[in-house]
Formats: sequence, structure tokens, C-alpha cells
Amino acid sequence: MTQAEWQQKVSDPDREEPASERPKPLRECVRSAVEAYFSHLDGHPTSDFYRMVLDEVEPPLFEIVLRQTRGNHSRAAELLGINRATLRKKLNQHRIDYQAIKRNLP
Repeated sequence: MTQAEWQQKVSDPDREEPASERPKPLRECVRSAVEAYFSHLDGHPTSDFYRMVLDEVEPPLFEIVLRQTRGNHSRAAELLGINRATLRKKLNQHRIDYQAIKRNLP
């Protein structure tokens, strides 16, 4: 499913479930989280914010995608739209134990 298809699906007013139970689009979740972060800073300076966001977002993203692809790195990289070598580099960078993810699959 493309991003456009997902956006259309979650914002479709004719969906059966109540609006309160519909998943928020990812963009809205990110916007809310970033706004909350800056409001809690209360004017204090911050730096390297982009790196901090990536360090928070990438690990769960990779873990979920690996579970969805049953630990298949080639399929996970394809799903993410990145090179398999880049995926392996990122898994090592974030110290993600992909073998443990595979072992814990149902």
C-alpha cells in the first residue's frame, strides 16, 4: 500500500469504524510528538534534533518490518525502499538483534 493509499484509507469518511477508533495518519502522529517535545523544552536549547528523531523512530520501524517479513532482510529492505546493506548497517547501528526477532516469531 502506498502512502497515498494509506492516507485515503484512514481519512475516508465512509469507513465503518467510528472516527475515534481510526488510526491517525503517521504525519499527524509525528506532528503531535514534535510539537509536544518542543513545548516541553520550555525555551531551552536543543541540538541534533534530526538525529534524535531518527534514533527514536528507526528501531521500532525496523523491528516491526522485520516481524512483518518474518525476518527476511531482502523483503524488509524492499518494503522499506532501502538497500539490503543499508538495512544491515542500520540494524547494527541501533543494536537490533534480528536473530531474537526471528526466534520470537509465532
